[in-house]
Amino acid sequence: MSTEFDLGALLAARGAERYDLHTRHLNPQLPRMLHTIGFDKVYERAEGAHFFDAEGNDYLDMLAGFGVMGLGRHHPVVRKALHDVLDLNLADLTRFDCQPLPGLLAERLLAHSPHLDRVFFGNSGTEAVETALKFARFATGRPRVLYCDHAFHGLTTGSLSVNGENGFRDGFAPLLPDTAVPLGDLDALARELKNGDVAALIVEPIQGKGVHESPPGYLRAAQELLHRHKALLIADEVQTGLGRTGDFYAYQHEDGVEPDLVCVAKSLSGGYVPVSATLGKDWIFKKVYSSMDRVLVHSASFGANAQAMAAGLAVLSVMEDEQIVARARTMGELLKSRLAALIGKYELLADVRGRGLMIGIEFGRPDSLKLRGRWTMLQAARKGLFAQMVVVPLLQRHRILTQVSGDHLEVIKLIPPLVIDEADVERFVDAFTAVMDDAHSGGGLMWDFGRTLIKQAVAGR
Repeated sequence: MSTEFDLGALLAARGAERYDLHTRHLNPQLPRMLHTIGFDKVYERAEGAHFFDAEGNDYLDMLAGFGVMGLGRHHPVVRKALHDVLDLNLADLTRFDCQPLPGLLAERLLAHSPHLDRVFFGNSGTEAVETALKFARFATGRPRVLYCDHAFHGLTTGSLSVNGENGFRDGFAPLLPDTAVPLGDLDALARELKNGDVAALIVEPIQGKGVHESPPGYLRAAQELLHRHKALLIADEVQTGLGRTGDFYAYQHEDGVEPDLVCVAKSLSGGYVPVSATLGKDWIFKKVYSSMDRVLVHSASFGANAQAMAAGLAVLSVMEDEQIVARARTMGELLKSRLAALIGKYELLADVRGRGLMIGIEFGRPDSLKLRGRWTMLQAARKGLFAQMVVVPLLQRHRILTQVSGDHLEVIKLIPPLVIDEADVERFVDAFTAVMDDAHSGGGLMWDFGRTLIKQAVAGR
């Protein structure tokens, strides 16, 4: 007996219930938040760096699904690869054979990863981090992993233990015995290493929260310190990797840096199939998988599945053929320079920083009395409200999707698809200029919205 299932018909019949369904059956705070800030849009389709609503209006995506959509949405090469792998009817996930696709993807990924030798495939960024934590602890025989203040490495229990944001950690103790050090502080790192119990330091070469880059020379000096004390360097490239910062990996911006373990995910998926990779040195993998008795000591049920491997292979092929890394560098330099040129024009604009297509726009206390009073009012209610005041009109008036870079931060993070072009850059700069003009005017709808945010912030306490 055949079973009929028509996905298109199901969506046509019930797609309009999307927000109600989330409210009833999923995280109830998500639709509530989206309704509150006016982000409760209905997107019908997407292509490249753009969404489209039912009326055909296009929205510029400067968020890329938190970095997942490195090649934009529905890249034809990735789509074809997934159609192909489904049509091949492969004997996938038998668990007791060696399929070719994982080996081929590992080979191609390692070709971009000098000094690394082996790969473990999982399903998400946090799983890649969990793998690195386990491998580092086992390989060194030590319990403690150091991480940096304000770091974000995931939300499962192990990765949460190296998460530098208390808002994510609160209520989930006890966690693993890990220790925070300030990003860039070599003295603090050296003090912790003297205890002799440190397995590794895990670090984002550019922190996602606030878009803070590690100081020049820090990664190489940290690596030397770690190796001197027989500890490892773990580079979390889940968001920064695969071209995001204008290098294949962000750590490659600094000469002489050779991490012992590297975590990647997000863009490797092509935006379709969850996939992650933990890359490491040969001796680490051989120590973890030291005998046939330990062959499954670390594994993942859906790791290295055919669809994920096909997506990853297609992504790397596109990156090479379309020179995505160079494109990210060029478009990133253009966007950053156009925004940095506005700093002298707007007193509320404090800084523009980042590398490649990972850019932070920070707002700060203005000098003029009138603006200073409004700024102080927002800060008293909740830090980060001004950045939210910028994000909302960018979407509602200019159809551009962005995000505030972290809770209680006056920073907007731009991580668009790496396929944006000059027209997209100019569209964003023009829209941002219009929003900042409004923010610096005597009145303006932005400040009316700000008063609404203040009321909500006070009510939520």
